[in-house]
Amino acid sequence: MTSTLVTGGAGFIGAHLVQELLTKGQYVRVLDNFSTGKRERLDAFGNQIEVIEGDIRSQQSVREAVAGVDAVLHQAAMPSVPRSVEDPITSNDVNVGGTLNVLNAAREAGVRRVVNASSCSVYGASETIPKTEDMAPEPISPYAVTKLTGEHYCHVFSYLYGLETVSLRYFNVFGPGMDPSSNYAAFISLFVEGMIAGRPLTINGDGSIMRDFTYVQNIVDANMRALQAEGVSGQVFNVGCGENSTLNEVVSVLKELIDTDSVISHGPERTGDVKRSRADVSKACEMLGYKPRVTMREGLERTVLWFKGD
Repeated sequence: MTSTLVTGGAGFIGAHLVQELLTKGQYVRVLDNFSTGKRERLDAFGNQIEVIEGDIRSQQSVREAVAGVDAVLHQAAMPSVPRSVEDPITSNDVNVGGTLNVLNAAREAGVRRVVNASSCSVYGASETIPKTEDMAPEPISPYAVTKLTGEHYCHVFSYLYGLETVSLRYFNVFGPGMDPSSNYAAFISLFVEGMIAGRPLTINGDGSIMRDFTYVQNIVDANMRALQAEGVSGQVFNVGCGENSTLNEVVSVLKELIDTDSVISHGPERTGDVKRSRADVSKACEMLGYKPRVTMREGLERTVLWFKGD
């Protein structure tokens, strides 16, 4: 039986990956310190998974977690651009130091492949769209710097030590299981939950910011393909839908789906926010066999139903 470690498996994306791996009949181990991940996300899996409570900053915890596994889906991180702006030191310690620990422990343990969760934030201030993997990164937040550094470490471990690595640049992931109560809640979860409750809501900026909002099942599919694809070690891939929408357009769709007249106002822009983003996913399509199967609108419909409990 194939065994896979999911770091950050109690997180939003991590829990979806755990579910998919179980569906495929794999043995699944989770490493999480539950600082942002939620235990209840793992409760549904019962004794089907092994859970190690530990921090990726701890070499001992990481070595214990990687022992005997075939592959690692590395999702654990200190998320959020705003959080990194407030606390760049912790963001670096977790996202850079923690990733280095995972890679080094995986190398020592003879793990076959590490799939690393990166971010479209590495493209930063560039106005060019769509974003292609050969563009020069222009990070404008500490979070983006940490994710870019993680990519570089993955490439180096592939080049120097022969550890197979793949980095996936996620584009604005959303879907069921997102936590709207966090101070750093993603835009869609915050607005879906708020609209259902009928609360007034505030958009950061004038709403013209454009994003490639990507339903979580597309991210899961890319990870599964990145685990198996041949000839891709050391590579970086965009994972998105290849489309983009403004925040105002998303709000309009959500109003229609939820049938709400929630009052929407506009506030100041967030420091470190990128203005325009859209993925070119042709490399992932060609080399991983990836194809975005769930459109943004369909993803919004599924997300609304989940938040409503339907």
